[in-house]
Amino acid sequence: MAVRVDLNISLDGVASPADPSPEQPMGADWEALTAAYAATRTFRERVLGDTSGAGTTGIDDAYAAAYFEGVGAEIMGAAMFGLHTFPDDPSWTGWWGDEPPFRVPVFVLTHVPRPTLTMANGTSFEFLSVTPAEALERAEAVAGGRDVRVGGGTGVVRDFLRAGLVDRLHVSIAPIVLGKGGRLWDDVRMLAGDFTVTSETAESGTIHVTFQR
Repeated sequence: MAVRVDLNISLDGVASPADPSPEQPMGADWEALTAAYAATRTFRERVLGDTSGAGTTGIDDAYAAAYFEGVGAEIMGAAMFGLHTFPDDPSWTGWWGDEPPFRVPVFVLTHVPRPTLTMANGTSFEFLSVTPAEALERAEAVAGGRDVRVGGGTGVVRDFLRAGLVDRLHVSIAPIVLGKGGRLWDDVRMLAGDFTVTSETAESGTIHVTFQR
């Protein structure tokens, strides 16, 4: 069992693009930041439900496929689930429709209590107001010996990194500079001292950097 993180970031470390709006809730530059990932066959099949076989199949797709493999539970923040955008909508069930791509129990860190949501494909969302370590303990208890993935957002990932709870951090660095937004590396120092670092450049120009404890 390992604790894993996979994020898309820009060359200047932005993982949460600035200027979210009702039309672009993930930020104005989200599509540019995630373009290589969204173009993969794995993303199209797993997230969009497209079983035609369309999409890229190179290095980016290999990392996209690995993102879903061996995961027994997920942890995310309130913003990733969408609670900041829809704080007063009791019918809100996240961005992913009736069949979210996780297919495992998901623990959402929030100060707003909500009843647990159980979806059709094995995904459930349980809402917790606990520390990262306590959330990880809950996730490990239901992961069945498989990995726990910390999905985001940026602040939640930084909290887990600073607490020393992450075993593997993979960042897909898009060849763009965003200039503003939430940066992954703020207040995070000297990861290389605790991890073995490898990198690989995809056909899209995306650089995949992996920090492995």
